[in-house]
Amino acid sequence: MISFLRVERFVARLSEKMNWIGAAVLVFMMLLTVADVIGRLFKSPIPGTFEIVGFTGAAVIAFALPYTSVEKGHIAVDILVERLPWLARAVINAINALVSMALFGVISWQCVKFAQSMRQSNEVSLTLQMPVYPFVYGIAAGCALLSLVLFVEFIRQLRGAEAE
Repeated sequence: MISFLRVERFVARLSEKMNWIGAAVLVFMMLLTVADVIGRLFKSPIPGTFEIVGFTGAAVIAFALPYTSVEKGHIAVDILVERLPWLARAVINAINALVSMALFGVISWQCVKFAQSMRQSNEVSLTLQMPVYPFVYGIAAGCALLSLVLFVEFIRQLRGAEAE
């Protein structure tokens, strides 16, 4: 029991750190966009802003997913589930966590495969000629950590801990 609590805390802390990285990237996106708009006023836009904002936006979302799941911040419609007995709720929540964990595990695995193929083919962005694969690896990392968070939730539900 103590070791599971340590794993749960470790996953939560790791998710929080990844969320802070995502927040820093979001601030960078905001500053870049503001600088580009100001540059456009003086007929000197920043080349590749659209590309960078697109790539970093995907990273922000992927890095925020695990922490949002830890904090139960996703939208959930549980009108029917909350009326069920405690054991039925735990079973439904466990199945939901297991299926979601598998889905995001597959997404992470496929992102790694896709990033590897992009790296081998030296695929770059159109405007800046910047490698794209590091951003895909970032998405894979976020989805992998989300899968780990969902695994912890699955174990919690199996152990009888009711989700809040």
